[in-house]
Amino acid sequence: MAVQSMLGPIAALFVAAAAVPTVAQTVEERLKRGDAMIRDLNRGQPQPALERMRQEFPFLAEATEAYALGDVWARPGLDARARQLAAVAAFAATGQLPFMKVHAGYALNIGVSEEELKEIVYLITVPAGISRAIAASQVLSELLAERRDAGRPR
Repeated sequence: MAVQSMLGPIAALFVAAAAVPTVAQTVEERLKRGDAMIRDLNRGQPQPALERMRQEFPFLAEATEAYALGDVWARPGLDARARQLAAVAAFAATGQLPFMKVHAGYALNIGVSEEELKEIVYLITVPAGISRAIAASQVLSELLAERRDAGRPR
């Protein structure tokens, strides 16, 4: 009798769960969203580092494109500008300078100013220390010089 009385609520739970639409998406949908995200940030172009990774480390490239870009980076709640400023600050503060450089380039691509990026470098002196800020300033200066030499907007 006790087992039968428990089956009713369990069966109802299964029926209710079956009625809820699933939000799971295929890997292909997630990859497509990730590709669109990177192209939005990179002036319609694929990301060269991701394309190189795809050749030797296809699983890592797929995970980056589907999860990091397609799932996390494409989430609602922050606009591209806020995401890029946060990414530049986080990568600079943690010493992940190659990633900081890529994201600073994206930030410039979407309209963040050179002065705003410099403010991010100044800001990280507080949580990360002056040595991290100096290293980040050198990478940012390098990026700005590369863009000037290539005739690209800074």
